[in-house]
Amino acid sequence: MVTTNKSIHRATVSLKLPTKVADLISYATGIVHGVTNNPAFTTPHPTLAALSAAVSDLQTAETVALTRAKGSAAARNDKRAVLVSLLQQLRGYVQMVADATPENGATIIQGAGLAVRKIPTHAARTFTAKQGAVSGTAHVYAVSAARRASYEWQYSTDGGKTWLSAPATLQAKTTFTGLAAGSTAMFRYKAVTKTGEGDWSQPAALLVK
Repeated sequence: MVTTNKSIHRATVSLKLPTKVADLISYATGIVHGVTNNPAFTTPHPTLAALSAAVSDLQTAETVALTRAKGSAAARNDKRAVLVSLLQQLRGYVQMVADATPENGATIIQGAGLAVRKIPTHAARTFTAKQGAVSGTAHVYAVSAARRASYEWQYSTDGGKTWLSAPATLQAKTTFTGLAAGSTAMFRYKAVTKTGEGDWSQPAALLVK
């Protein structure tokens, strides 16, 4: 019997609340429409009636606030706070529904008129050599081997025919100095962990400036 294990990323609700009241009203209205008669949301919390009432109350309060009547801005802000609180509660409800079927989580969230939080991607680190700020220097970065490891370094200025050793480090990086400007230098490293020494890496080359 062959089984597959595919990891499913959890889709997370992103509640992007507009700062302008008019935009917040439009945003909340879109969410109400997205949840209304949506089969994924059988028992919305808070209720759609409560959300709709909060949107209507804020719209009325904003209309009065535009007249600059005394106390109208504070009253408008109170209504805004109520709506924001309800939207935050709804975010929790939508997240709960999405988590129940994670393979459809993103679709469920977007169906409610909400956005899915983007997952940051980090490029995998590779062994690289970069020109230093001072002529004749090179900064070399290795791939981290373990939480506790040391790194041995070597460099070559004759195309890899001979290798010269440089001081070992406890970090997966080091700096080479005194390189001839205009030459091509090659660098390599090997990691030493509690399990022993690794093999020398493939070389990284750099045209020294």
